Amino acid sequence: MPEQRESRLAGFRTLLYKEVLRFWKVGFQTVAAPVLNALLFLLIFSHVLDRHVTVYGDIAYTGFLVPGLVMMSLLQNAFANSSSSLIQSKITGNIVFVLLPPLSWGEFYAAYVIASVARGLFVGAGVLLVALPFVELGFAHPLWILAFALLGSAILGSLGVIAGIWADKFDQLAGFQNFLILPLTMLSGVFYSIHSLPPVWQQVSHANPFFFMIDGFRYGFFGQSDVSPWLSLAVVGVSFVLLAALTLAMLARGYKLRA
Repeated sequence: MPEQRESRLAGFRTLLYKEVLRFWKVGFQTVAAPVLNALLFLLIFSHVLDRHVTVYGDIAYTGFLVPGLVMMSLLQNAFANSSSSLIQSKITGNIVFVLLPPLSWGEFYAAYVIASVARGLFVGAGVLLVALPFVELGFAHPLWILAFALLGSAILGSLGVIAGIWADKFDQLAGFQNFLILPLTMLSGVFYSIHSLPPVWQQVSHANPFFFMIDGFRYGFFGQSDVSPWLSLAVVGVSFVLLAALTLAMLARGYKLRA
């Protein structure tokens, strides 16, 4: 039994190492490029709106924008890591080498999601570092920042596993990202407070789980948010549990993985 357990842990560690090394070896594309993209958003929006918009009464627009950009970059790259890895493995046929080792589905899922969290955190930290010279940020509740960063990246890593399993070709994966992930992210309050919206659109925003991820993350910086951070934490936590259960059920059935 100890030998079997050690063998399985070795398999999990190897898969996790492979997934982390996969994005790290092309860090210019997977980390530096998203950081540059977020920096361009910051420079353009802050130049246009910083003097005209304040949020929560006393927070400059650039300060409000930075946590949203950090979280947006973190979420999008966590999704991209697991989804692109799985679809590439399926199309090239080397997914069989991942499925053959004696890994449980839980270990399979954990390796992909942890690697996605790692990439998301690297990108998010990079965006935050390049933004700091342009804005003064407070860190009112660091543990809230960490909690929403970890949960948000784990949720998008799980969605990436689901998308990678479901998609049979790259354009299907692109459709999943362009018609689901991107709209939910862009309409989640990254660039605005939902209190600036008409009441009906505020209610629509409350149906978007991405809004709670970003609003709770922003609370960690300012100690202010559009909704209670505890509500955001509950929504994000439940979303992660449901997505994890769905992903594990798909893996256990071998959906689109077993011939």
